[in-house]
Amino acid sequence: MYVARASWPSSNGKVYHTIYLRQSYRQGPQVKTRNIANLTHCPEEEIAAIELALKHKGNLAALDSLDNVSLQQGASVGAVWLLWRVAQDVGLPRALGADFASQLALWQVLARVIDQGSRLSAVRLAQTHAACDVLGIRRGFDENDLYQNLKWLSEHQPEIEQRLFAARRGTATPELFLYDVTSSYLEGTDNELGDYGYGRDGKKGKQQIVIGLLCDQDGEPVSTEVFRGNTNDLMTFSSQVSKASERFGCERVTFVGDRGMIKSGQVKDLSEAGFHYITAITKPQIEKLLKGGVLQLELFEDQVCEVEQEGIRYVLRRNGQRAKEMSASRAGKQQRVERLVTDRNRYLEEHRRAKLVTAEKKVQAKIRRLKIDGWLGVEADGRRLRLVVDEKKREEASRFDGCYVIKTDLPVSAASTQVVHDRYKDLAQVEQAFRTCKTVHLEMRPIYVRKEASTRGHVLVVMLAYLIRRELSRAWASLDLTVEEGLEKLKTICSTEVKVEGGGSCQRIPTPEAQTARLLEALDIQLPEALPHHDVPVVTRKKLPQRRKVTEK
Repeated sequence: MYVARASWPSSNGKVYHTIYLRQSYRQGPQVKTRNIANLTHCPEEEIAAIELALKHKGNLAALDSLDNVSLQQGASVGAVWLLWRVAQDVGLPRALGADFASQLALWQVLARVIDQGSRLSAVRLAQTHAACDVLGIRRGFDENDLYQNLKWLSEHQPEIEQRLFAARRGTATPELFLYDVTSSYLEGTDNELGDYGYGRDGKKGKQQIVIGLLCDQDGEPVSTEVFRGNTNDLMTFSSQVSKASERFGCERVTFVGDRGMIKSGQVKDLSEAGFHYITAITKPQIEKLLKGGVLQLELFEDQVCEVEQEGIRYVLRRNGQRAKEMSASRAGKQQRVERLVTDRNRYLEEHRRAKLVTAEKKVQAKIRRLKIDGWLGVEADGRRLRLVVDEKKREEASRFDGCYVIKTDLPVSAASTQVVHDRYKDLAQVEQAFRTCKTVHLEMRPIYVRKEASTRGHVLVVMLAYLIRRELSRAWASLDLTVEEGLEKLKTICSTEVKVEGGGSCQRIPTPEAQTARLLEALDIQLPEALPHHDVPVVTRKKLPQRRKVTEK
């Protein structure tokens, strides 16, 4: 690594100068260079400090021996540098832009990957990580700037998603989109998009927001959208069709959605846009097709089978493993009821004044709660209870175990039976994205914002963070550690700040140890040997308590 200077005269008589921090590397037989940082506008004393650090990079003791040079631990560099380089690989800086608001947005995304939390925690992360030096932020900021930045993200979301889409694919547009929705509960009732609806988080009595996620055929997020908490899944679909055709310029697209997502109204929207669909049908719809003679129960086997009617293709399969799981679940529910009956009978024996009808009602309530009342009942036999199993109805209830039917209007020439089946199963990638975004990895919740624009900006930050985390997960899959463990190791790489008395300073980056080096090599990323340092005021308006009550002993 070295400091390169260049000068050239222009036609107007002026002489222009450029100063770059560069690094040489070998690619095959060729020696190439890459620009690490543009130092042209840095003060001369800072450039001199960098040159001094590079001159003695092989022997820090030489620097330590100089009276006018001091060394001290600087900010953490490893994690933020790696995430910044991965963000460049996925095209994120280009999609966000290069102004101050864009830099803050990029830091919010990187901070979400490093350590999940509020805007206040993101400011404190910037104080301990070399965020400003790596991202080139030259203006100070606090948590209020980051909250305002969420509004900026919301306002510019269509352009950001469109630029990111184009940067990663060029002129090649996907021919298949995966779409699904989820909900995320809220603490409190002040969020402008919060409302009561069908919750998927198992949190009763809490308001929520509804989130739609549109992915391409590889499961890469393309766009996200936030809806009011009481929005029906079907009502979120038409806007996704508009995005594909208008924002992303797709002409021949197949939408893959779950059985509750694509119904007659959505099929009409897709048809008008010239698009196709792949979805699944419900159990009552399967029964209707069986009664109509379109399908036969014998066709459900482990291998996929197809039936076509009036241009609609039905792909059938019975998942043997799933059938065994459902059968075991049914048997387990019956055993739970049997234990309850045994317990109630014992109680009736021990308490002669206990009412039989009360015990019977408790057992019946348990059967209804387990949803097995179609074939299991309870009746009194003297002063005892006994279960009654209707074997015919139980067999009827189990005949669809593991069976599912996928429906599509794609012609056979466009997709074979197996391809249709596999594309529907790809919806699992969207579900995986939701799990990663909502829970321990990126922690979309708890949501610390209230305004509609801030909520939309927050969800967009999480989606963009998932793009980066997905790349890390792929690259580190063979290293036998989680993404979180890898980032923790990278956080330990701190710069050594070299200060020249009366001059500037620079940050010298140490050589990582072997295991941390493998994390970088897996992504083909190299740490710089030095970083130009700028004192940027990153502060929090909310101060930690300065005074603590001291308990006298």
